Order: sequence, then C-alpha cells, then structure tokens
Amino acid sequence: MSSSQTVADSRVQANAQNRYTVGRRDLPLSCPMPEMTLWNSHPKVYLPIEEQGGTAKCPYCGAEYCLEN
Repeated sequence: MSSSQTVADSRVQANAQNRYTVGRRDLPLSCPMPEMTLWNSHPKVYLPIEEQGGTAKCPYCGAEYCLEN
C-alpha cells in the first residue's frame, strides 16, 4: 500500500455485486464480509451457508452467496 493510499481504498465496496462466491476460509459467513466497507451498508448478519446446502441470501440486501467446493 502506498503512502497516499488509505486502508479504506483497499477494501471492497459493500453490496456492490448480487452474487459472491466464497470459500471455507470465509466462514463463518457474514454480510457484509470483513473486507467490505461498512459506512454505506446494512448491519452485519451471519448467514448459515453450510446449513442451507452451500447457498445463502442476505435478508437485508439480497446478495447471494455460493460456497465453492
């Protein structure tokens, strides 16, 4: 990271996509995810992706998550 780049610049914009592919390293899964900016997002919610057959949908923003095999 350069001295002119801030920590916020390296984060992913929250709710920027409708579908996200996630891995086991991302569990427990929350929306927004830890690497997303939070200032313009909804409250954090944990999604039980493993209990739902490898897919989950956020009740706040509608983002769909798919657990990669």
